[in-house]
Amino acid sequence: MRALVAVALLVGSAALGVVVAIAAVAVHQLWWGLLLGAAASVAAVVALPARWSTRPPFALGYAAVLAAAVQRRPEGDYLVPADASGYLLLGLALVLLVVAFATLPRPGRARP
Repeated sequence: MRALVAVALLVGSAALGVVVAIAAVAVHQLWWGLLLGAAASVAAVVALPARWSTRPPFALGYAAVLAAAVQRRPEGDYLVPADASGYLLLGLALVLLVVAFATLPRPGRARP
């Protein structure tokens, strides 16, 4: 039963990361959209418990969407262009990855 709960948390966290990243990519060209996307992304990572089945899947799902969004589209343009807001969004994805893995409890340590 514990394994089933862990898998459900993992899939749910990854799906949440994908949804938040899609929303952030959709509105990042507007100054308030970039701020809203950044705030929602950081709030989600902080609100998730510091477990291997919650924070890293969220951050990896978020980063996967941005990795797909920076690829060249058939029309020749990009969803995340090479401007200040695009670089800030990519930097945010890297910060989320670092925070998600850096704040995990050490293996073998009991949680308080």
